[in-house]
Amino acid sequence: MINKDSLNIYADGGCRGNPGPGGWGVLLQTATLEKELWGGEADTTNNRMELTAVIRALEALKRPSTVHVHTDSQYVQKGISEWIHNWKRNGWRTADKKPVKNTDLWQLLDGLARQHEIRWIWVKGHAGHPGNERADRLANRGIDELLSARNKVHD
Repeated sequence: MINKDSLNIYADGGCRGNPGPGGWGVLLQTATLEKELWGGEADTTNNRMELTAVIRALEALKRPSTVHVHTDSQYVQKGISEWIHNWKRNGWRTADKKPVKNTDLWQLLDGLARQHEIRWIWVKGHAGHPGNERADRLANRGIDELLSARNKVHD
């Protein structure tokens, strides 16, 4: 539930092929306002788009906020709330000493997240959750617009 001082962020990302053309979508929602954001990248992965969605949402905030981030990505939810602590302690290496994938985005997200009071909420994807479904449609819009622009260049 949101109150007048907090906001909900619904963030989703996806790819057509993994890697492949990808898109991200965000629904920012307060008690009285809504804003949609979306975009795409030509050659990316699903996980990068999931992270990008949350990053773009947090970048859109004008001041420190109380935020509920809803994501259907356990990679994002567990990564930022559980795994990141050990990654940072281990010099951005996993438990088996391999470099953390998408370190650039994790570091950016970590810096943005520290500016806000955030509750990270995992929701089941494609299960009829209205905010998540809207974010999914926006992510697909990002891919569609990317592919449409690319096709116009080749026509």
